[in-house]
Order: sequence, then C-alpha cells, then structure tokens
Amino acid sequence: MLTNSPQKASGEKVRALVVDDEASLSELLAMALRYEGWEVRTAATGQEALTQARAFDPDVIVLDLMLPDIDGLTVLSRLRSEGSVVPVLFLTAKDSLEDRITGLTAGGDDYVTKPFSLEEVVARLRGLVRRSLVTLAQSPDPVLRVGDLSLNEESYEVYRGGELIELTGTEFELLRFLMRNPRRVVSKAQILDRVWSYDFTGKPSVVELYISYLRKKIDAGREPMIHTVRGAGYLLRPPAAPSDDA
Repeated sequence: MLTNSPQKASGEKVRALVVDDEASLSELLAMALRYEGWEVRTAATGQEALTQARAFDPDVIVLDLMLPDIDGLTVLSRLRSEGSVVPVLFLTAKDSLEDRITGLTAGGDDYVTKPFSLEEVVARLRGLVRRSLVTLAQSPDPVLRVGDLSLNEESYEVYRGGELIELTGTEFELLRFLMRNPRRVVSKAQILDRVWSYDFTGKPSVVELYISYLRKKIDAGREPMIHTVRGAGYLLRPPAAPSDDA
C-alpha cells in the first residue's frame, strides 16, 4: 500500500465505487485502487451503481457520465436527493467546458476526461478522500459561523438569518473554505486547490461561476457577504453592524 494513501481513523479500508460500462477500464482502475490498499467495487450501469452505493456506502465514487440505462448525472442526482454527500469524480469522454460545468454544477466534485492518466485519477481520488476524512475529524463543534451565516459540517445544513439554504456538494465545499477563512482574501488558485483538491485541469473561470452561484443563494436580497477583491481573489465577511446614528 502506498504511504501517501489516505487512512481512516477507524483503521478500516477506504471504500471506492467505480462505475463505467467499459469492463476493462473499470478493472484497470479498480486494480490501481486496490494497490492503494482500498476496498473497491465496480458497477456497469446506473441502476447497479445506485444499488452498490446504498449497500457499500463508499468513501468516493468514480462515475461515468454515459451509462447504458440512466446517465451519471441522474445517478448523482438520486444519491444527493437521498442525502448522500459522498465525493464524486466524473469520468467521461466529453471534454467541453460546458460538459465540465454541467457535471460540477450537478454536485460532482471533480472531472476527468478519457483518455486519462491512471496516476492522475488515483491522485485526484486520494485528494477527494483526504478532504472528506479531514472534514470528519474536525473539532466537536461542527458549526462554522460568520455573522448571521452558519454551516454545519456534519448535517451539511446552511442557514442565513435562520433561513435554510440549499447548496450542491461543490457549492457547500466552496462556502466551507470561505467560512474557514473569514475576512481573508483567497485566490482562485487557492480555491481550485482546496475545493477541487487537485491541480484542476479546467479553466479557472469555473471559480467565478461557483462564486456567482453562491452569491445568488447566500447574498440574494441581503447585504452581501461574498466580495471580490480585484486582481487578488475573494473574501467572505459579515455585514457591517448598523450605525447607532442610523
């Protein structure tokens, strides 16, 4: 087993589910992950993926977008609707920015196109699992608070001013990173590294896209908390307290 492979505090093996209708590809990736010391299961259809995900409770899923019955986006949508927050890496032959954004917007956490480097996919999966395990090992109080905004790292609930805000998995991770760095400017490069967990091969404009999504949900109709610092990045800070003279 490789020494830089993430380890679970319980001593259990990391569990990965690989979903692709190309058996040779699935087995190649499964073999590489087993070499990491992970427990791996494979699925060739969307329905099989849903069954395996519910029974196996994986720590990460590799999910092909094009499956013979229901597509990967539908599979992920059903898992998220059931409350699953498992990290998902999309694996597909599609390579346009629009396809990347579609997959990430649907709640995916990363995106790799075929043909791919096996080492790159394994490295990305290590990053996704490591981030997930670090989250589970956070301090006893799972709630981050900035002003009237709160984020529960265990229940994945976000509230502003007492109002529940629904976020996708990637939106949640982006907001969590901003809330862990309140009043601090974070660059696009830092966001890509921490939220997407690896050297993201897409365009940095995906950060701007997700910032705009968050603003629509967090700041809509309220005093803004998410700010752009031109040429530097973004920061999150609580609204200014009303003046006593107001």
